[in-house]
Amino acid sequence: MTRLTMRFKRLWTLCRKETLQIIRDPSTLLIAFIFPVVLLFIFGSGINLDSSTVSFGIVLEDTRPQAISLAESLANSPTFRVKTGFDAKQMGDDLRAGRVRGFLVIRSDFSERALRQGPGTSPLLLVTDGSEPNTASFVAAHVRGAVAVWQREELKRQGREIKGLNIETRSWFNPSTESRNFLLPGSISIVMTVVGALLTALVVAREWERGTMEALLAAGITRFELVASKVIPYFVLGLLAFMICVGLTRYAFHVPFRGSLGAVMLIGALFLGSALGLGLLLSTVLRSQYNAAQAALNAAFLPALMLSGFVFEISSMPAVIRAVTTIVPARYFVVAMQTVFQAGDVWSVLIPAFEGLGLAAVGFLGLTYLKTRRRLE
Repeated sequence: MTRLTMRFKRLWTLCRKETLQIIRDPSTLLIAFIFPVVLLFIFGSGINLDSSTVSFGIVLEDTRPQAISLAESLANSPTFRVKTGFDAKQMGDDLRAGRVRGFLVIRSDFSERALRQGPGTSPLLLVTDGSEPNTASFVAAHVRGAVAVWQREELKRQGREIKGLNIETRSWFNPSTESRNFLLPGSISIVMTVVGALLTALVVAREWERGTMEALLAAGITRFELVASKVIPYFVLGLLAFMICVGLTRYAFHVPFRGSLGAVMLIGALFLGSALGLGLLLSTVLRSQYNAAQAALNAAFLPALMLSGFVFEISSMPAVIRAVTTIVPARYFVVAMQTVFQAGDVWSVLIPAFEGLGLAAVGFLGLTYLKTRRRLE
């Protein structure tokens, strides 16, 4: 038998051995076949940079036929889910609470100004949510387009062109419409998700790898004491890191902060509970620092980036993906941080976010407690 043949047989044997190991290892098959399908599904159907349908309000201060005709034209647009009202103050409250992304006020003298056709008049007031500049621009462009279409329809129907319908535009919460004012508060969620998960992803696994877990278990500590001792120091450390991020956003990048310190501290504390709980759960289950770190990055960073609403509009996602986002803590953290920075303490928005973050923290820490064992096996 030649040397080349022997090398080939050894290579064949080694390849066969690795193939059998791949078949017997479910995690390898999971990474090779399931993981790409899930990611491609999320990228293909869950991520959409377009705002396909937006909640929009119309305030009818003028109820004459021409004003009703314009409102119906906007309501028939596939771009908007229209909510009609007669009180601009109430619609403003809906905008603050996030129930609409903008609203158009058809002022009481709309019909008179349309008939008068005087140049420079502004019988229409468009108010948009400047906290999301891309959505605000999207709403403004489509409203102007819908008004232009209505004007052409009136020309066909009445035989005359309606001129002078200037739209006065105002942007709330972020009048300068600087994207930094919107992006930086949301980016804190991405940073703290990764930091929080990584802080505790290694602590239990490190004890197992170094062989010190046996000494801890022999010391007679309870399961609660073991979990609490791994959470509390990193909670304090994470809270300090969170406050540094908030301080840099406010004073180094000059992002307006309209909320209260107490609200932002509560937001950070609840979110850290979920992030630290996730990292500790992975560390407890996997017992390997490398595996726990990799799992923490994937389980924390990817959902926070893609499914939190920070980059991609949740309302534009399919119903299945929207349902998945409800279990992503970063979704509630992003909403709460952007609200506190740009709109202030809007409790109709913050309380549901507190509830979501609180449930996530209890869930992850509770699972960690259940998975923590005081035996070596």
